[in-house]
Amino acid sequence: MQPEVEAVLFDVDDTLCRYRRSGAELLDASFERTGVERFITVEEYHDRYPEFVDSSDSMVDLRERCFATIADEKGYDPAIGREIARVYADERDHGNVEPLPGVDHALSALSEWPLGVVTNGAPSMQRRKLEALGLAESFDVIVHAGYDAPAKPSPEPFEAALSTLDVRPERTVHVGNSLGSDVAGARAAGVGSVWVPDTDESAEPQPDYTVSSLSDLPSLLGVE
Repeated sequence: MQPEVEAVLFDVDDTLCRYRRSGAELLDASFERTGVERFITVEEYHDRYPEFVDSSDSMVDLRERCFATIADEKGYDPAIGREIARVYADERDHGNVEPLPGVDHALSALSEWPLGVVTNGAPSMQRRKLEALGLAESFDVIVHAGYDAPAKPSPEPFEAALSTLDVRPERTVHVGNSLGSDVAGARAAGVGSVWVPDTDESAEPQPDYTVSSLSDLPSLLGVE
């Protein structure tokens, strides 16, 4: 059965786009440049992200705090973690992204609908990605969770987007790749969830709908 929807919200990272250089590649380059044996994995970094996202004033600060904490816990000087974070930032180009399959089709098909973005990410970083994709003007509202409002899965960034769009949560869906932030956050806000899995993740919560790519989103929503 098709959902009765009048507005759509999107995540950005690994939903609309992905970096051409992976985080693992950047970590390899960062440790090589600093001459330190690698002691941080991408998974460890991402696991610490929620701990600091709401209290950090920038992505640079967030990453440095994550890396310094991991370094300290593993017996390294936190200053080494911060240095690696600075090199990582130097290696990262936020404009070096590619759209995921179906993005253009989905946004074109839904262009007459109220559309928004709810993303965990710094405004300058996420804006650069959307500009590189040619999507900077494709959305009626962009909420940078962790900066404009608490990070997902808090319901607040979703509620902020709904307020700006003047739409009801029960007539809105949020599309994202993360069960823990996108699906859980949408559910907390009373918004329907569309999961676009990019891993074999199978934990709770269960999404309302699942699509293999954004190419399938218009038909799910009854748009030809």
